[in-house]
Amino acid sequence: MLTLAGLDEVKAYVGRELGVSDWHLVTQEKIDQFAEVTGDDQWIHIDPERAKQSPFGGTIAHGYYTLSLAPRFSYDMVKFEGFAFGVNYGLNRVRFPAPMPVGEKVRMRSKLVSVEDIPGGAQITTELTFEREGGEKPVCVAESLSRVYTG
Repeated sequence: MLTLAGLDEVKAYVGRELGVSDWHLVTQEKIDQFAEVTGDDQWIHIDPERAKQSPFGGTIAHGYYTLSLAPRFSYDMVKFEGFAFGVNYGLNRVRFPAPMPVGEKVRMRSKLVSVEDIPGGAQITTELTFEREGGEKPVCVAESLSRVYTG
């Protein structure tokens, strides 16, 4: 795990890869739970028999399920120290270039894009690329905004 301590160390890391997560198996059970929580119960996600007839040949993960794995993956690859606290500030551009089939594995690659001073701390922009094991295209690409505060 990478540890970046303090704002100067974070700024010095701009343009570099923060890390690559371990692979995570996307299960039908987790997709069904996500559908239950979000109310997004479209058949392409939750009906394996019907989804066999789709162009994907089976159920696929919700795009937002894939994106929701970002904190889990991030906490496993990088730690920011020397700050009072940090918050998720939002997202910039988000795309889902390829489907994420249920029963396959996904991981996330993270790159520190920029660090901007804000009152009391900094805004950190990170490029997140979710890769399917054996896939040609990423299943999600997003720019994440976080804020860290020093006091």
